[in-house]
Amino acid sequence: MSASTTPSSRPAVTEREAREVAEAAREQHWRKPSFAKELFLGRFRLDLIHPHPLQADEAAQRGEEFLAKLRDFVETKVDAALIERDARIPDEVIDGLKELGAFGMKIDTKYGGLGLTQVYYNKALSLAGSACPAIGVLLSAHQSIGVPQPLKLFGTQEQKERFLPRCARTDISAFLLTEPDVGSDPARLATTAVPDGDDYVLDGVKLWTTNGVVADLLVVMARVPKSEGHKGGITAFVVETNSPGVTVENRNAFMGLRGIENGVTRFHQVRVPAANRVGQEGQGLKIALTTLNTGRLSLPASCVAAGKWCLKIAREWSAAREQWGKPVAHHEAVGSKISFIAATTFALEAVTDLASQMADEDRNDIRIEGALAKLYASEMAWTMADELVQIRGGRGFETAESLRARGERGVPAEQLLRDLRINRIFEGSTEIMHLLIAREAVDAHLSVAGDLIDPEKSLGDKARAGANAGVFYAKWLPKLVAGPGRLPTSYGEFKHEVDLSGHLRYVERTSRKLARSTFYAMSRWQGRMESKQGFLGRIVDIGAELFAMSAACVRAELLRSQGDHGREAYQLADVFCRQSRIRIEELFNRLWTNTDDLDRKVVKGVLSGTYEWLERGIVDPSGEGPWIADATPGPSRKENMHRPIR
Repeated sequence: MSASTTPSSRPAVTEREAREVAEAAREQHWRKPSFAKELFLGRFRLDLIHPHPLQADEAAQRGEEFLAKLRDFVETKVDAALIERDARIPDEVIDGLKELGAFGMKIDTKYGGLGLTQVYYNKALSLAGSACPAIGVLLSAHQSIGVPQPLKLFGTQEQKERFLPRCARTDISAFLLTEPDVGSDPARLATTAVPDGDDYVLDGVKLWTTNGVVADLLVVMARVPKSEGHKGGITAFVVETNSPGVTVENRNAFMGLRGIENGVTRFHQVRVPAANRVGQEGQGLKIALTTLNTGRLSLPASCVAAGKWCLKIAREWSAAREQWGKPVAHHEAVGSKISFIAATTFALEAVTDLASQMADEDRNDIRIEGALAKLYASEMAWTMADELVQIRGGRGFETAESLRARGERGVPAEQLLRDLRINRIFEGSTEIMHLLIAREAVDAHLSVAGDLIDPEKSLGDKARAGANAGVFYAKWLPKLVAGPGRLPTSYGEFKHEVDLSGHLRYVERTSRKLARSTFYAMSRWQGRMESKQGFLGRIVDIGAELFAMSAACVRAELLRSQGDHGREAYQLADVFCRQSRIRIEELFNRLWTNTDDLDRKVVKGVLSGTYEWLERGIVDPSGEGPWIADATPGPSRKENMHRPIR
């Protein structure tokens, strides 16, 4: 197929075809144990996370040395207020980060990088992101999902030698998957890569390319047409941004993270050498998903930093501000918010460090743990920031610049709220994460009973599936009746001045209850289970809380054993677990008592115009234009806004 016959229309995809594409991109097998997977199956495998894994001394020393340099840099060279005001990170700051080696934190030393572990990489992102969230995004988009990570996992030796030294010191990279009409449904991907001799010719438009405006190297996902000698399918390519036909058509502006360089990138007849293809044809989505297994951990790192800052400001402000004769912190309505922020920050750091340590150890499959960390941290950090704004009152709504102008401390609480909001959408929205995690959580059920609930399978297939399911459930279901969670002496090593053993017994019991609820739902809804997104979301949220409780207890015990604020850590873990248990019980109640069916009826009415009368009496200030921009392939008609930093 020649480049001149590039398809210009978006692929027509059925719901089933879209699911098949997503399913094919999943890692189909579990070659290593998974704490979270076992948790959803009703098996509380504390042995997989306790004792808490630790960093090697040499790795910790290297990490601490870099953190000290990074702290000095962000404290002396970064003006967060200037970046917020100008909506741009100064070139000299980016150059300084390059000289520091911050763009090569996760790249092996043999390629010129720092070779930091996931734990210290995340600590560095937390530190940099606390100084300016846009800098944290710049560094994480480059290393967590940009060129370095896919090449580390799937690149050839030649590709690593060509590109990784550049990424470590001089070049900025970006990851391009999303399109104007394609978000979490990659089966409809329209950007094409047509084989032409020793090259591929790229055509298409990519949206929300974080770092794309300043990037030197791009990881681009494009569809290769199936043809003789070409398997075809969604495929990953490394593309030089200065290649003819690459145009950055717009630098996007957002509610928060105003300093990020996020744009719209058009490819028109861009020739990419076959040597720049990452992996095989058709492996692109698998590469993207595998990259995100650990790449998602950078987002919880920024949420941990946010929680720590919220706690600091809440503590200082609530002690200084008096109301009705005493500091506002001593009023229960405010105090409960501070307690929530403190306990949740402890838990988020526990979840992030545990998942990161597990990634470094590479002894466990952390695809669910990483996804849970991203989901849970993004939701809880947003809530903490919202509570901080409430604690600050009118000052929480006022900008830092305005506060400074009238003589008060410029606390950017409202900016934090704006900056954090995207985390519930970045790298998989909360709703998509619910579905992704739910699919992995019920994998064991589908592997034995999937054909049984598939309406398109034959009677013979269903009969065989029924037999397999009978054997599996005959062994599995009895184990959900009783366990260590009912023995008062279980997990006694967590019983000290503050007793955490009861919380771990609760996790064990609740894990079995969660598995029973999932089994009952599958039996009740069978093939319709996948449409019960409200139910699946609550199942996942319960699992996230149980994972966070487990991580908090394990971290508290680690700190106690090291003599590092152990007593206080136990207190925070205890409070967090008690708060979490209340949330879990509410989620269980909502599994079966909810308005899901009524909501669907209302939605149908809204879309059909039944309630359009309710919209009367307003003026819509939205501008004119289509809901989704035209992304028809072709030459760019706009000025190239690409701005490489050299």
